[in-house]
Amino acid sequence: MEITPKRGRFGWLARIEELDPVRDCQTIHRITAGYEFPWDYQRALEFALFRTYCVPTISALLAETGEFEKRPQKRYDDTALLMAEMLEHGYDSERGRESLRVVNRMHAQYDISNDDMLYVLTTFIYEPIEWIDTYGWRRLHPKERLATFHFYCEVGKRMGIKHIPQSYTELAQFKLDYEERTFRFSEDNRRIGTYTLDLYCSWFPAALTPAVKQGVFALLDDRMAHAFGFPAGSTTVERVAVRALRARARVERFFPKRTRSRVTADATNKTYPGYPVGYQPSDLGTLASPRVRSCAGRAPAISV
Repeated sequence: MEITPKRGRFGWLARIEELDPVRDCQTIHRITAGYEFPWDYQRALEFALFRTYCVPTISALLAETGEFEKRPQKRYDDTALLMAEMLEHGYDSERGRESLRVVNRMHAQYDISNDDMLYVLTTFIYEPIEWIDTYGWRRLHPKERLATFHFYCEVGKRMGIKHIPQSYTELAQFKLDYEERTFRFSEDNRRIGTYTLDLYCSWFPAALTPAVKQGVFALLDDRMAHAFGFPAGSTTVERVAVRALRARARVERFFPKRTRSRVTADATNKTYPGYPVGYQPSDLGTLASPRVRSCAGRAPAISV
């Protein structure tokens, strides 16, 4: 359902208040991630995926595939874009269903436990919520929290994940309990964590690599740092990073509201230039269509 915002900086929030968090979960979550907090949402998902690599069974599988060692940027872009397709167009749209088929086909190659799948799903819900409440230009509306929960629960059902808790708080408790039970150091955690950290550093000039690493270390909690075998972050760097993020939020509060969704509109995408122009969801993933090779490098950049 396409909707337009009301007038003023809080026009999208006014629209959200008119919607139902169950029936309209995709619309509300698209507003949150695509219009209100696209930058924050992207950063939160980066740390959400990073968090899943603290589970030895998950990192062992990723180490086995070799994707993070050989093609970390593509692996990252595939995951982000496949989920973004479902969010931008809906999980029951043509592109959404195609994205789900790609995700399910990739997962079917491996023996992945239901609890690991469910845990990864929880990070897409609660990590962005926590990040935006901490660093966003406004706090989330209760309907936004519930819409995020219901949206990803529906995605989870279509991925064949079983025993998904039916309440927001119950699923949040599952996440906490699972982390308490599974976050342990392993060499696979360290390897996948290091590949991912190197990927983050590659997005910046080489001279900034030490600063980027220190910034990431500072934003990791103690349990994550231990699971990766990373050094504890500097409290001074943490204070600087938090102040910078909150200063950014104060400035963004005075920006005009966005009138175009930025869920999939990323002209700087490194693996798929100009995505989504010239691409289909089937071009993504480890079993991508050969057509992606003819698309890459020739699709025009899109305006954002």
